Amino acid sequence: MKLKAKHVVFLLIALATLYVLNHNERFVIEADNPAWQRYEPFKWVLLPHALFGSIVLLSAPFQFSDRLRQRFPKVHRIMGRLYVLGVLVLAPTGAYIQYFQERLGAPRSFTVLGVVDAVLLMGTTALALLFAVRRKINLHRQWAIRSYAVALVFIFARFFLGVTGAETLGVEMVQAVIWSCLVFSVVIGDVAIHWREICAAFSKSPKLIPSGEHRIPQPVVRRAA
Repeated sequence: MKLKAKHVVFLLIALATLYVLNHNERFVIEADNPAWQRYEPFKWVLLPHALFGSIVLLSAPFQFSDRLRQRFPKVHRIMGRLYVLGVLVLAPTGAYIQYFQERLGAPRSFTVLGVVDAVLLMGTTALALLFAVRRKINLHRQWAIRSYAVALVFIFARFFLGVTGAETLGVEMVQAVIWSCLVFSVVIGDVAIHWREICAAFSKSPKLIPSGEHRIPQPVVRRAA
């Protein structure tokens, strides 16, 4: 099977996800991890947030499989509905968790960031769903890509913070990284949508006219009647 750019992208996403699960979420399987003390006050909100977030991240890549969509359209629709359901739980619970953490000393700017992220994720997903219902498949695909790009902010912000060590540089740096990832998610989503056109623009060169064909146009002379 020929390796496509899409396969490389999903491989990188998978590697980043594995890193984040080990670096940031390993406490889930460690009952005595000190992180549980921090999450204890809102653990019953965190549980559905993590569960439905996992549904979003696991179901999304299969939605971009042409083979699955063509051979098993019903499976594609079911997984799409699961993705939408996951977003509808993931986004507001994430914003609420940020709001709750204000009581524990987190700055309100984190709550604003959480709300903006939630609105972007739910908004792009709602538009993808709308165009799917209206059978405008091309527009549905474009907004589904944007939705997935926003959902990946959770992964790549933590990946960048962990790999670079920026997570140890204070709250301001953490917020700057997350805001940057949120902005770039919109740009990267559009790059993915127009990837073929971008490649074509770089690969095609203007046609050169052979030297013998350079002619100066002659003026048209009209004869008097």
